Amino acid sequence: MSEKAVIYCRVSDTKQRVEGHGLDSQEVRCIEYAGRCDYEIVKVFKDDASGGIADRPRFLEMLSYLEARKSDAHVVIVDDINRISRSLEVHLMFRERLKAIGARFESPTQKFGEGADDRMVEMMLVNVAEYQRLKNAEQTKNRMWGRMKNGYWVFQAPRGYKYEKVGAHGKLLVRDEPVASILQEALEGFASGRLQTMSEMKRFLETFPEYPRDTKEGEVRIQRIRDLLTRVVYAGYVEHEAWAIPKTPGHHEPLISLETYQKIQDRINGKSPKVPSKINLNTLVPLRGFVKCGDCDRPLTGSRSKGRSKYYVYYDCHNKVCPSYRKGIKKEQIEGDFEELLSTMRPSKYLFRLLHAMLKDLWDAQAERGVAMVDAVKKELLEIERDIERLVDRTLDTTNGTLAKRYEQRIGDLEARKLVLAEQQGKVGQPQTTFERTFRTAMRFLSNPLILWNSDRLEDKRAVLKLTFADQIAYHRNQGFRTADLSLPFKALGSVYGGEKEMVRVRGLEPPRIAPLEPKSSASTSSATPAINRLL
Repeated sequence: MSEKAVIYCRVSDTKQRVEGHGLDSQEVRCIEYAGRCDYEIVKVFKDDASGGIADRPRFLEMLSYLEARKSDAHVVIVDDINRISRSLEVHLMFRERLKAIGARFESPTQKFGEGADDRMVEMMLVNVAEYQRLKNAEQTKNRMWGRMKNGYWVFQAPRGYKYEKVGAHGKLLVRDEPVASILQEALEGFASGRLQTMSEMKRFLETFPEYPRDTKEGEVRIQRIRDLLTRVVYAGYVEHEAWAIPKTPGHHEPLISLETYQKIQDRINGKSPKVPSKINLNTLVPLRGFVKCGDCDRPLTGSRSKGRSKYYVYYDCHNKVCPSYRKGIKKEQIEGDFEELLSTMRPSKYLFRLLHAMLKDLWDAQAERGVAMVDAVKKELLEIERDIERLVDRTLDTTNGTLAKRYEQRIGDLEARKLVLAEQQGKVGQPQTTFERTFRTAMRFLSNPLILWNSDRLEDKRAVLKLTFADQIAYHRNQGFRTADLSLPFKALGSVYGGEKEMVRVRGLEPPRIAPLEPKSSASTSSATPAINRLL
């Protein structure tokens, strides 16, 4: 009667199993060996795991299978001794486990025996396999260290990036759209305070179907959010503390600036105050928290009541001593009045020409100030270099461990500040776009903010409120909106001459030619005077 045998095959990782033919080749050689020895093959076990670990799913499954059939003697056929393990400790443990359940290893390339010579050769081969494993790991780590030291990310591509072969760089991180743009907006939103908490950022990401989920239920885990917020790779740098690699400028395109990354870290660590939110909005009542009650100046909240066939939405005042307490204002009424208010904010063409000339003067003046700012950044960089040198000298001279630790911490802070300044130095004084393009973008909103308000995105509606009004606005349930405190751009367009009716109503009016006001004093003459004089 033929002796029963099982076959065990192993490759190091999933990629080898999927892309290569290692498992199939091992199985063929083991089957051929079993045929020569007249063994009956009853099962084949295939692993894709490192040879240095003991916790391998298929090997442990094989042990359980053999233990349940102790009454039958089994042979475990392996193609080569290093398929069992590349660790002497693990190899000996497996060998003893098989011996305890009445099984033994055999291989077409190696004899397993209990004699002194056979055991010595077996241990030597395992030791060589372990040496090769450790040496390969060491060489791989050294290559990764050297590449990371040169500014290349070497681990799994972070979310928002993917690897592509790029010329002389080899494998390089590149933006993975649309995830990269979604993540960029989320990171910048958290830094600015538009997204107040990690939970808000989580909900923001979950509104995009294209953004990958962490669970089958379509959820982005909060642990993932913290990981995204603390990765300096998104700022265009690579870093690995365990390998003693400090922040190093990377060759990949950043999603955010280093300054934005620093703001995020300050918010996470509580170094910057939580940005106050004037507006508490949701998609159902976007004006909630921004519009005040006209009787008591308390922010209106929202409510929903169920009718016979549908829900009705209201804005309410919850101040018990207010005459308007619990006297709801229909959503359609207040938001309709708000849209009518926005529609009146359409400046005349004449004021657009004036504003264009004024802003061009300011743009040119800002360009001149940019040169001075570059000099200031260079000066601060030099001072930081001198401070670092002094601190390094003090660290070397001191014998006090506490002082040395503080010096090192201060040096680390200065190095971080130096990186931020170096990034700013490349941007200060160099506008990212032309004046005309910037002007067109701004005027597209200023000419008719109602267009952006009609967007389906809550973020767009919130932007309209913040950009159009300087503060909350009051609404009386019978009289409508009170005079609103407009933001500076709309104030400038509405009263650049000191008048009160420069904004054109919905039907449109051609403004008469207005003579310029005489300046009250030389001190009141602004930088816009040359522009006004050119137009008039």
